[in-house]
Amino acid sequence: MVRRRSTRRIATSPPPDPPYLWSSGKLVPWAEATVHVSALAWTGVSAVFEGIRAYWNQGEEEMYIFRLQSHLHRLLDSMKLMRMSSPYSPSELTTAIMDLLKANQVREDTYIMPLAYFGGSVPGYKAAYQQPGEVLITTRPLASNARSNRGSHCCISSWVRISDNVMSPRAKSISNYQNSRLVSTEAQINGYDAGIILNPQGKVAEGAYACVFLVRDGVAITPGVTAGILEGITRDTVIRLFRDVLRMPVEERDVDRTELYVAEEAFFCGTYFEIEPIVSVDRYLVGSGRPGPLTRKLRRLYQGIVRGEDRGYTQWQTPVWHSS
Repeated sequence: MVRRRSTRRIATSPPPDPPYLWSSGKLVPWAEATVHVSALAWTGVSAVFEGIRAYWNQGEEEMYIFRLQSHLHRLLDSMKLMRMSSPYSPSELTTAIMDLLKANQVREDTYIMPLAYFGGSVPGYKAAYQQPGEVLITTRPLASNARSNRGSHCCISSWVRISDNVMSPRAKSISNYQNSRLVSTEAQINGYDAGIILNPQGKVAEGAYACVFLVRDGVAITPGVTAGILEGITRDTVIRLFRDVLRMPVEERDVDRTELYVAEEAFFCGTYFEIEPIVSVDRYLVGSGRPGPLTRKLRRLYQGIVRGEDRGYTQWQTPVWHSS
């Protein structure tokens, strides 16, 4: 029998505000970054964003941003899908992020969030074509959970994933995350840690906030990019690690929900969640009901890469403090 885990969280004090954020081309003191309340009503409708992690390597006293260029490329793709033009190039956004981390004297695991939105002159609910977006970048501390998470008990949600012909999941947009919030809330109300959502065809799409992998008969399996998923950067990383390091075949294809019930291992992956084991689905144990050996190995590999300890992937590691 799979026991329900409590979803109660211990209240903790929020971290102090950083000294600066980046807004419209310049560093702005945190307390001075204000807009009129009336400007908030519709700006979020078409807003898109990225979640980017930077990891602190204590031995080197260096901060590494993981796959920064991939994230900025996806941000520009999301803006394009919203018919929003970018006033800044990837190079300029890279400089902005580096300057912000240095101005805030960041020397710990950190979450970086660029946000692009239509300003007050272009309300998000009105037609827009190639209008420039406002860009805001914030940072906040976010410790890695890779060494502490013991696995998630999951359910298949009653909600259905938005489709590409409704609101494209390919865009990392604020409005799309209402779909994810409903999935996550339902799961927690029903005593689970996380929810997994099916697409309109009844196939597995993804978790509320992360992509899904399972392992069966020596093959890693994940829903394809046309299954209603966000094209995850961590997903791409995991596929490469399976193929290049673990020498395992990977199938990107339709996945039935019952394949999760009989999987030997399963896990979520995403920038925020990193690699999170799935230990049960709908009260079916996944494998032994504990994080599987491949999942644990992937987590170790992933941590070595993101912290700059594995020099085989320097193309994914952007150093902050000792950058040229």
